[in-house]
Amino acid sequence: MAKSLSLDLRRRVVDAIEQGLSCRQAAERFGVSASSAIRWLDRLKQQGDIAAKKQGGDRKSGRIEAEAAFLLGEVAETPDITLVELQEKLKTRGVGVGIGTLWRFFDRRRITFKKRRRMPLSSNAAP
Repeated sequence: MAKSLSLDLRRRVVDAIEQGLSCRQAAERFGVSASSAIRWLDRLKQQGDIAAKKQGGDRKSGRIEAEAAFLLGEVAETPDITLVELQEKLKTRGVGVGIGTLWRFFDRRRITFKKRRRMPLSSNAAP
């Protein structure tokens, strides 16, 4: 993901615009795109701030998080339930999610599904 431009650069571009340069001229002078200069000026006028917005992060987990109580209840009721079975149960509730979404849901809660216990140590293994 691209890194956001510094607050200092943003401030210099906006200051140049406020001193009389057009957005395009200020953008050319400081080596940024004209659309960025326009967005920064609009943001300053509307919000009083030109700082970069937070980048990245999860924006889609709201659907699965809304079903958290249901999912955790299903796991408590049937501890050896598979992700595919959970996916099918969610589908009957009208929530279509992928296996990866379910996996990340349980990973955030540090819940793992181990089907087998560890094997005992071999009798001829070195102590």
